[in-house]
Amino acid sequence: MTTRSAPDRLLSVLAAFDHEHPALSLTDISRRAGLTLTTAHRLVAALTGWGALERDESGVYHVGLRLWEVAALAPRGLVLRQIALPYLEDLYEATHENVQLAVRDGSEVVYIEWISGRSAVGVHIRVGARWPLHATGVGLALLAHSDSGVQDEYCNGPLASFTPYTITEPVRLRRALADVRRTGVAVSSRQITDDALSVAAPVRGPDGTVAAAVSVVVPQADAQVPALVPAVRLAARGISRALGWQPEKGA
Repeated sequence: MTTRSAPDRLLSVLAAFDHEHPALSLTDISRRAGLTLTTAHRLVAALTGWGALERDESGVYHVGLRLWEVAALAPRGLVLRQIALPYLEDLYEATHENVQLAVRDGSEVVYIEWISGRSAVGVHIRVGARWPLHATGVGLALLAHSDSGVQDEYCNGPLASFTPYTITEPVRLRRALADVRRTGVAVSSRQITDDALSVAAPVRGPDGTVAAAVSVVVPQADAQVPALVPAVRLAARGISRALGWQPEKGA
């Protein structure tokens, strides 16, 4: 059996926490991290002493504020969120619908900001949530502007299905990505839940590469896509300019 390194064991303790398990006892941490109780106790004590974990009065552990301080330094996290927030708020004021900002992390999209709208659509999103790229508007926008090698690997891999409308055929996904590049926006309809539609557009960094994607999510039944597209494009363009992107003349 392969012996896990000390860093691997330490990271496994942090990985035991997620959105479904934000508070854990020492026994829970030991079980979820695959560690003996003695090892878990030692590592948890070290992480708590540093501030990565916090222990409440009942003896349950939570993620500590020290990790939030470190995360604030991530250029694709809070820094990007702070720059984008005024434009996301403008998009919300223009639509009063769910507004999202996301980045790509491997084969997944990670949401770094979300403004809740008036719609009661089944938006399964919160800050830090992850979904496969092919099943969301922001994911399609990000994947469509990734390197061809990334696209090939993703299209040839397993495509998880969440509703009968989720894109699960490689040929259909490639066609959808081509449409995103051609139109400049991604429209994802009923892929995660059968009542929601999202319109997304890419956000470009200073060098012109796509750094993030912004979207608005509305009820699919009465979605007015032609009216949403200009608003989403305007928000994406504003964030891109704020990040330092300079469009070509005439673009």
